[in-house]
Amino acid sequence: MAQLLFRDALNQAMSEEMERDSRVYLVGEEVAQYDGAYKVSQGMLARFGEKRVIDTPIAELGFVAVAVGSALAGLRPIIEVMTYNFAILSLDAIINTAAKAHQMTAGQLSCPIVLRGATGAGGALAAQHSQSLESQYTHIPGLICLSPSTPADAKGLLKSAIRDPNPVIFFEHEALYSAKGEVPDGEHLVPIGKGDIKREGSDVTIIAWSRQMKQLIEHADAWSEELGLDIELVDPRTLRPLDMDLILASVKKTGRVVIVEEGFQFNHVGAEIAYRIQRDGFDLLDAPVERVTNIDVPMPYSPALEKLVLPNADRIKAAIRAVCYK
Repeated sequence: MAQLLFRDALNQAMSEEMERDSRVYLVGEEVAQYDGAYKVSQGMLARFGEKRVIDTPIAELGFVAVAVGSALAGLRPIIEVMTYNFAILSLDAIINTAAKAHQMTAGQLSCPIVLRGATGAGGALAAQHSQSLESQYTHIPGLICLSPSTPADAKGLLKSAIRDPNPVIFFEHEALYSAKGEVPDGEHLVPIGKGDIKREGSDVTIIAWSRQMKQLIEHADAWSEELGLDIELVDPRTLRPLDMDLILASVKKTGRVVIVEEGFQFNHVGAEIAYRIQRDGFDLLDAPVERVTNIDVPMPYSPALEKLVLPNADRIKAAIRAVCYK
């Protein structure tokens, strides 16, 4: 095992896959000369050259569309968008072309792209830079959506994403890039569509991903002692397709569920998870499913107000008490 920063785990994944497959290349704003806006691609230009690590203009619709076209022609681009707030501009290429190419050509074409970049609130970056927009992509058939919470999952899932023949949307929380964790040595792949139990427990299941899962891992032991409840932490890792077998097995064990997600409440990913739990596991529940999300307002610039908008300890513990009738 090696201790790696989240950003370095991503760098390893891309570098190993570019060494393995000459069709893989990296394209995006500031990925080459500047080593990436978040230093994820540090050193890759020197290692692979300017034909495989390519800087672009600030034009998401343009460079994402060109990369999608290259994938349809046989290459395997990794497309870095500086943040998913800006990727809104490229949705036509992703939703109307990449996601539908395989089905609309009766299997004659596939579109093996990985769209990756920063998501979530990075800290006092205000409304246009702090959104978690996973629901824009999980809504679309044909797209795989991944959201790791640890460096090990980041490396293993990104390698699997690059090898997958389908378009993959890869969410990297802005606040996780400097997080450190153990990553297995050698070849490390995490299967797409398989979640993970980050903490075993018996009284209440908390489902979360990305930064929210990292924070739960840090606090779960203390909260379990404080509340007198044994908390189980379930990390889906893949948001589409969901590992419902893992989720339902946890619900069967605990009977109580809280979903913690960073994003707007209406129609976000947790709403689908809650629906599937009640559809397929209604008799397993001892209480209604609770959700803790961002407060439903654009993110304020003020750090103090940002803390109120994001899921926080008080709201999460209140939800745990509610499902456990404490």
